Amino acid sequence: MKKLSNITVAEFRSVLSFLGLEKIRTKGGHEAWMKSGMLRPVIFQTHNDPIPEFIIKNNLRTLGLGKDEFLSLLENKE
Repeated sequence: MKKLSNITVAEFRSVLSFLGLEKIRTKGGHEAWMKSGMLRPVIFQTHNDPIPEFIIKNNLRTLGLGKDEFLSLLENKE
């Protein structure tokens, strides 16, 4: 089973797409993803691969997902 500490940018993007989010902008080294009904976008750095664990955790709070739910989605996508 994967850990939150070694999620690649490509894996994170695939889960976001699966959840119905779309990339709304890229600025500097950051991408912002959102879908209707969300109060704030999911933002992560694209130049850090794998994505740092604290950024994943912050974005999971924004998405309203738990760690286990996210890892389950990630495994089902592979």
